[in-house]
Amino acid sequence: MTTRTPYGGGAIGSRAARRSPHGRPDERIARVVAEALGGSRTVLDVGAVAEDLPFADGEFDAAMTLFGVRQWPDVRAGLREMRRVTRGPVVILTRDPALVRDFWLYRYAPEVLDTEALSHPTVEELASALGGSGTVRTVPIPLDCTDGFSEAYYGRPETLLDPAARQGCPAWSFVDDRVREHFDRTLRADLESGAWDEEFGHLRSRPSYEGSLVIVRATPWEEPEPGAERDVGTRPDGRTTARPGAGGDTALGRSPRRHDRGPRPGGAGPH
Repeated sequence: MTTRTPYGGGAIGSRAARRSPHGRPDERIARVVAEALGGSRTVLDVGAVAEDLPFADGEFDAAMTLFGVRQWPDVRAGLREMRRVTRGPVVILTRDPALVRDFWLYRYAPEVLDTEALSHPTVEELASALGGSGTVRTVPIPLDCTDGFSEAYYGRPETLLDPAARQGCPAWSFVDDRVREHFDRTLRADLESGAWDEEFGHLRSRPSYEGSLVIVRATPWEEPEPGAERDVGTRPDGRTTARPGAGGDTALGRSPRRHDRGPRPGGAGPH
């Protein structure tokens, strides 16, 4: 597989900006991305710039972006460009904003996860912009995940008390000192008292965690044989079709999941 970026370099799991020891791309997640790309020989790796890609129509077998869409000023334009230059699948590693708040961190720093959720397009918006046929797949997060997003520390809460670890999640830079101080004080108190472990301690030994990390994969529309089923997608005529996905993928859309977070501030508990 040959991977290119719009402006040189590029490989799965090699985001140059993520050099912190608390934010190194995790090779196990990179393998899931590689699986979604299939047997593609030429892959475009799109980062923070996507709206005007300097490539010919259909130049690449596949294209991918790893957490890139939240940085684009015009998400739909960027996705259309990825589709334009790609003959096969477009693969997007992202966070599902409908699931971001379903995590224990919401109890201690709801403003952070609110900010995070607002920064990500919905999977439906991604599918609509890409067109064709698509699936969404939840990506398991390893217990010792080396990446720096908040759920990477699902079973290692003490690590998030380190400001350097929190730098891997951009949402922390958009909240004020009051939020950070409240988070530090309340989480530290619950760890010392055992309250966190009483409710969430099972996460410390859970090998992997299924949270908001997803891969959205879209391929150009192909007419199936008569009577065949489809994944969710947008037809060239604008109509949408759906069927349950196969092989671990699901149709674009979600089953409600709320787990491992405790009650939201001012709200009801998990159910």
